[in-house]
Amino acid sequence: MPAPLLLLLALAGSPADAFGPIEASLQALYRDLHRAPELSNQEGKTAARLANELRALGVEVTTGVGGHGVVGVLRNGAGPTLLLRTDLDALPVREETGLPIASRVTARDDDGKTVPVMHACGHDLHMTAWIGAARVLASSKSRWRGTVVLVGQPAEEKGAGAARMLAAGLYKRFGKPDHALALHVSAELPSGSVGLTAGFALANVDSVDVTVFGRGGHGAYPHKTIDPIVIAARIVLGVQTLVSRESNPLEPAVVTVGSIHGGAKHNVIPDEVKLQLTVRSYEERVRRALLDGIRRIAEAEAMAARAPRKPEVAFTEGTPATYNDPALTERAAAVLARVLGKEAVHRPPPVMGGEDFSEYGRAGVPALIFMIGAVPHAKAEAARTSGAPLPSLHASAFAPDLGPALRTAVTSLVALSWELLPP
Repeated sequence: MPAPLLLLLALAGSPADAFGPIEASLQALYRDLHRAPELSNQEGKTAARLANELRALGVEVTTGVGGHGVVGVLRNGAGPTLLLRTDLDALPVREETGLPIASRVTARDDDGKTVPVMHACGHDLHMTAWIGAARVLASSKSRWRGTVVLVGQPAEEKGAGAARMLAAGLYKRFGKPDHALALHVSAELPSGSVGLTAGFALANVDSVDVTVFGRGGHGAYPHKTIDPIVIAARIVLGVQTLVSRESNPLEPAVVTVGSIHGGAKHNVIPDEVKLQLTVRSYEERVRRALLDGIRRIAEAEAMAARAPRKPEVAFTEGTPATYNDPALTERAAAVLARVLGKEAVHRPPPVMGGEDFSEYGRAGVPALIFMIGAVPHAKAEAARTSGAPLPSLHASAFAPDLGPALRTAVTSLVALSWELLPP
């Protein structure tokens, strides 16, 4: 980084002042990352790019932590330790934004299938803001004391990367932080704003695969078969009662059957049917009741139909609910209100999406993930008045309002870092 730029950053009076000199280079980094997305567990080039960016700042960098995880340690004397996390991976989505930087990348997924790849969940902006915050913190050491642990996490979209990095000794090797922070773009909040939710902010998310077994045969002679399609249909209806009749209406819960596959021809009753479910909740007690209930109902319906064997029920890609430490959330909200203005700080309700950032807090650290508005103001206002939906996260048309969103993200990360690592 050129010496004049370092001086500008070091002398910056506020996080917003510090962002200006690095805005153009950060937008260039964003464009590079957006054009070159990588699927979960395949983030090697992305991790290498981020590692090199950190090394250029004099950060101690370790790669290969829990897969393609990157850990940078920025030390600045005695003081607290703060963890800043970004996610690295992209999604198997074909980009339809029409932008000049639109991804044209394809890759092989876990099943060996060639799929398009896109940063449709804002991870490219997360990484760019993370590097931006690292640049400012490395150049403003008179403003803070302590240690910043910069975590570049793989496989967030699989709900696996955080747990793997922790299992690889993240806290033991690099120090258990006093606080952990992350941000995520919002496809609902206007750019220039932030959203903070105290307590439960994101849900337990569990993927469930159920295979129902029957005895196949000719569709004209159903009495000679045990029809797994009928059993599966009863399971689909039965699991809805876990929410409508077994859960407290005041405790959020969702059971959705997103996929059902069985059979290949009109007049053939198959031997098996496969179901895929997503299950959402907040409380661990509710989560366990839902998952146990799915197994119970599946097995009971199979037994009632005299199926030749029990269904196979597998629980995969589970992430625990994200709980934002209330005291940390209120402290952060006050800081961001001072830096961005009170009108820019929103308090959205919890949502049923999931995030494995939750793992860092569950390991005994006060943690906070907050939202960065990414919708252009004109589009946000038009959607509000007309009711027309905006492109959601994971949608092929999703694109953040880059300039304002990136500025807000970097400013917020730096302001909160200065707050939590006081000189």
